[in-house]
Amino acid sequence: AVVSTQSTGSYIARHIASVKQHFTQRPGLRPFGLSTLIVGFDYDGSAHLFQTDPSGTYHEWKANAIGRSGKTVREFLEKHYTEEIAASDEACIKLTVRALLEVVQSGGKNIELAVMRKGQALEILDTKTVEKLVEETEKERDAEAEAKKKAAGKS
Repeated sequence: AVVSTQSTGSYIARHIASVKQHFTQRPGLRPFGLSTLIVGFDYDGSAHLFQTDPSGTYHEWKANAIGRSGKTVREFLEKHYTEEIAASDEACIKLTVRALLEVVQSGGKNIELAVMRKGQALEILDTKTVEKLVEETEKERDAEAEAKKKAAGKS
């Protein structure tokens, strides 16, 4: 179907949540069993991230994760997310990798990343790029841990 006007992310999230809620409350209909993350840009160029739940509720987030170990990743993001990080593509991607490394085995083969930028198509990062990011992130994390050890040893 061709859409003649653009829709906002909140409109799309609200619509999807409404459909899910309809299937949850109507007898004889099987409810949806998944949550979704919806990302997009509004007319003014502001980025938005929404989550819809199987029950038909939806929420807007600055950063979020769903699925197995989603709570652990979300707690990591809540602790480390800042507006300064969100303003930088590189810092934002590195924060994402750090968060995912909290719950997945090391190595880029276990991580898939997609980046959405205003006015551009969704970019799925290739395996080599992800592996390089994972390697850099692990080195930074190890250096931070070593610095903490040294600082603790001096006090």
